[in-house]
Amino acid sequence: MKSEIFLIKDDGNLVELSQKDYDSEGLLQEVLAKYPRLIPGDQINELSPRRWILVSREVSIPDSNTSGGRWSIDHLFLDQDGVPTLIEVKRSTDTRIRREVVGQMLDYAANASSYWSVEDIRALYEVQCSNDSLDIEETLESYLHPECSYEDYWLKVRKNLEESKLRLLFVADKIPYELKKIVEFLNEEMNKIEVLAVEIKQYVGEDQKTMVPRVIGQTAKTQEKKSGPSVSKRKTWDREKFLDEISHSLNPDQYLSLKEILEFCENAGKVKWGTGSTFGSFGLVIEAISERTLFTVFTNGELSLNLGWLNQTKKMEEYRDNLYSLLKKEFAINDNKKYPRIKPGDLFIKKDAFIQSVNNFLLNV
Repeated sequence: MKSEIFLIKDDGNLVELSQKDYDSEGLLQEVLAKYPRLIPGDQINELSPRRWILVSREVSIPDSNTSGGRWSIDHLFLDQDGVPTLIEVKRSTDTRIRREVVGQMLDYAANASSYWSVEDIRALYEVQCSNDSLDIEETLESYLHPECSYEDYWLKVRKNLEESKLRLLFVADKIPYELKKIVEFLNEEMNKIEVLAVEIKQYVGEDQKTMVPRVIGQTAKTQEKKSGPSVSKRKTWDREKFLDEISHSLNPDQYLSLKEILEFCENAGKVKWGTGSTFGSFGLVIEAISERTLFTVFTNGELSLNLGWLNQTKKMEEYRDNLYSLLKKEFAINDNKKYPRIKPGDLFIKKDAFIQSVNNFLLNV
């Protein structure tokens, strides 16, 4: 008997949605590629929910340095920490989902970590963006919002590949009991590779469609072992830690520039400190506008202008456009970016112009 969920409409009527099998495996693959958030990142890591970006579909995996590709994985995703996530999609009616697909995925993992290069993955991602007429940096930023620059992000991907740090996800409309047991066992026993299954059920009725995802195979033991260390490396930065870091990583002039920007922000509003494991950061919060930061300044001197967050009200959008126009006069900012970056060199050289622009903005708040 198929399960049901219920939707209460605005007029008070109850709509009954019944579970429905996907018409084809290809349909589920297309939906997953279009809506990466169907993979529930908070169920994988509650303290640091995973965010996803699609690298490509049907990615070939070689079995030697000279082969063109022996296998093909359905989807290759990356998360905000640059962990390659291999996804194989099957319908529950496919008998291979019970055991055969497990051996298949282990083949993928073993050979991908040996023969994939970060250059290959990056090229696939950039081709995907080109085909969809998307900006490569803006797309990565808007989906993942990583705590590093575009180039540094790919260094993370390289490191994960070199250390064979991967994630394997089995995706289906229903995860059979046999696969669930195997996934739980592998996830507990494998140290570097995370192995999980994601069940995405589809419910339809009265021209309504709902998809309900659920992660399977994540036990309390594996969450503590695999999520815990990652979270423990994160730290909450503060004024002392931030200044100590830049005193060692920047030259004296650069140090004084960031210190002056920090002091300006402390006087202008509320400073919110970041929790990055690699780069320290702080952001300026103007509570009359939003509880979120207007911009984020990193310990390497880079600045992210958080325009993508300032869209909840018409007034907030007016503030966003005003701040953007003022900074655009002084800095080379990409018009299409929701989270445009100001390069460290520009911020150091034009520190006074940045402070003056933000100050002019605040006079109208």
